[in-house]
Amino acid sequence: MIRSVKLSDASDICRIYNEYILKTVITFEENPLTVKEMELRIENIIQSYPWLVYEENENVIGYTYAGKWKERSAYRFSVETGIYIDSKHIGRGIGTKLKSELLTILRERSIHSIICGIALPNPASIALCEKLGFIKVGQLKEVGFKHNKWVDVGYWELIL
Repeated sequence: MIRSVKLSDASDICRIYNEYILKTVITFEENPLTVKEMELRIENIIQSYPWLVYEENENVIGYTYAGKWKERSAYRFSVETGIYIDSKHIGRGIGTKLKSELLTILRERSIHSIICGIALPNPASIALCEKLGFIKVGQLKEVGFKHNKWVDVGYWELIL
């Protein structure tokens, strides 16, 4: 079931996200988050943007959200999105369902440009974005350093 996030989801979201922090370069964060830190992030984002979770058997197993792309006012119709799926549930189509629902909400809110920054390599995230119509618009070389290696970031964009 897809629904809007609740603060009580912060523990499950931390469990999912902290695995990506510790084991991958998919996120450039390097220190695990506490539940309180995640609650603050949720509160901050949902003031202006959607955050959705995928719940199964009363457990959150995936989530996606949109957030501000840049601070300047002319960027107000552009957002950046993120999506994270519990590693035990990857490949079940949950990401497609979540991201599709997020895109529907963003269309209703008159968002014009949706941007996905993807640490490379990440074939699963690239496939998801391109399946939903995103087009690669650029790549920055070696902008992140995590797990003792330089990481490129590609950018995909969808104009609604």
